[in-house]
Amino acid sequence: MSVLPAGPTTRREPVVCVLIALATLAVAFVALCQGATWTTPGETLAGLLGRGDQSFVITQWRSPQVAAGVVFGIALGLAGAVFQNLTRNPLGSPDVIGLDAGAWTGALLVVAFAGGTAGQVAGGAVTTATATALVIYLLSLKQGFSGLRLIVIGIAVNAMLTAVSSWIVLRAELEVAIAGTAWSAGSLNGLDWDEVAWPFAVVGVLAAVLAGQSRALHQAALGDAVAVTTGVRLGVHRFVLVVAGVGATATVTAAAGPIVFVALAAPQIGRRLTGSAGVPLLPAALTGALLLVTADLVAQVVTRPVPLPVGVVTTAVGGLYLIWLLVKEVKR
Repeated sequence: MSVLPAGPTTRREPVVCVLIALATLAVAFVALCQGATWTTPGETLAGLLGRGDQSFVITQWRSPQVAAGVVFGIALGLAGAVFQNLTRNPLGSPDVIGLDAGAWTGALLVVAFAGGTAGQVAGGAVTTATATALVIYLLSLKQGFSGLRLIVIGIAVNAMLTAVSSWIVLRAELEVAIAGTAWSAGSLNGLDWDEVAWPFAVVGVLAAVLAGQSRALHQAALGDAVAVTTGVRLGVHRFVLVVAGVGATATVTAAAGPIVFVALAAPQIGRRLTGSAGVPLLPAALTGALLLVTADLVAQVVTRPVPLPVGVVTTAVGGLYLIWLLVKEVKR
């Protein structure tokens, strides 16, 4: 597997980031126009400004879902970049190494056995995702830390947690089992502003934390010795990265269920578009937003008027991407 240092910013990175951001805004606007019925761009703009018959539909029904696609995509892109940098491996993303499964298992436990308010579900997701990360990290420390060993152990833990989640669903009451199964696909459908307010706030804080760690991330990618001589406290730095990555993953999972493969694909696509030697955070975040809002738009259109969960689309496309990535890495 290839080593992925977080290289310095390339000359074309700012231009590519602006283009990705503009593409995300364009797709988001189309998504606002798209619903059970098509709303013209003029009506959509008027609705966003609080005018016209479609104002409530645009601002209260469609806008939270589209905004969630953008913000959650940013969170997943950042989480993927964090763990791919830590493992120095393109397979080192939360959904591959089991953090998504850990967060989902915790949320499911709370819903199935404790009723589960939004705060309790979020707490359960964060707790089990953190515990999963800790177990995987400790198991990967044998004979020194290895990113490849961490990924292999993470895949095994992912499988076990998926089995546990299936057992919980089978043991739960019918209503809980149906809701849990539907939620396990990962969906943005039906989210409102009250449901996305706290996840948006958490993602904003975590994004700011990771922005503050960006320079140290670049230095650490050059090697531990270089990082230490330039003043990077590696222990603290890695702890902050892991907490932020786990927090971003758990926040999205608690709010929308496990949305897989965005965290895997976004950092690598952003890296290739910018021509970076490593996995920079900003292109990964913007690419994650573009991927998720586009996938959700496709999910709305393919089976209209009954929308698919966005996780169905990301799984279908992401599976093909994973096969391509594995074949490419094996050839190396």
